[in-house]
Amino acid sequence: MFEQGRPVFSLEVFPPKKDGSLDKVKTTLGELASLQPDYISVTYGAGGTAAGLSCELSAYLKQQLGVEPLAHLTCINSSRSQVEQVLGRMREEQIENVLALRGDRVPDVPPQKDFQHADELMRFIRQNYDFSLAGACYPEGHPDSADLQEDTQSLRLKQEAGAEYLVTQLFFDTDTYFHLLDRTAAAGVDLPIQPGIMPIVRLNQIQRTVALSSASLPAAFSKMISRYEQDPDGLYKAGIQYAVSQCLALLAGGAPGVHIYTMNNADVAKQVYAGIRTALGREEK
Repeated sequence: MFEQGRPVFSLEVFPPKKDGSLDKVKTTLGELASLQPDYISVTYGAGGTAAGLSCELSAYLKQQLGVEPLAHLTCINSSRSQVEQVLGRMREEQIENVLALRGDRVPDVPPQKDFQHADELMRFIRQNYDFSLAGACYPEGHPDSADLQEDTQSLRLKQEAGAEYLVTQLFFDTDTYFHLLDRTAAAGVDLPIQPGIMPIVRLNQIQRTVALSSASLPAAFSKMISRYEQDPDGLYKAGIQYAVSQCLALLAGGAPGVHIYTMNNADVAKQVYAGIRTALGREEK
């Protein structure tokens, strides 16, 4: 996809916490599929708690909707046998693409010892399976990295372990993405790096999102939040426009595509897509 000569447009969804909500997510996937994304990634759930649902949704995307899935797989809370079980099911479902991640540490749950970092998981998959591998990166550095030099070395290890491209964690300062490209290129990391963008359309997203991503808040973003703090409808529209502006600047700067963190909100995805469709090189039908 990254060699096709046009920007890659992709979306991310997460499985429901309970099986009973699966139909709702499948309905959302149907709406997202109408945008004809190049692929849709499906998250794994904290600690792999939604592993089964993640596989089911990935299979649904591929077999029922005709959309290529990118299935997330975390390892810090999984044993080798558990990882093998999930990969076996993915292979049975003809899923071909895996986003290999360390995963978040779960409070009060001791991490497993078989895989400590994402590059170890990638190397294991590369040696034993035939999946296309993606990796993750943080434009401003992973929170656990001592500095940007150490962070960049981690990305080099992912490349050496078999990653074929990287997707970034969300960010709000577009310049941080281009700084990431500069430092990775200087370190010999030559993988496509697809920026990930999350439209912030509700106040309650901000604190959780910033804590999750460690993203800095540029003045323009903070000003937007302050202006629409008491205006939910205004924030909804402004948040979408901010995300559109980010995407347009990234694409204009040569980004190989954009990855939208939809938070399972098809309306947000549709509005962002409408704002960037021309920049993606797609004609309106």
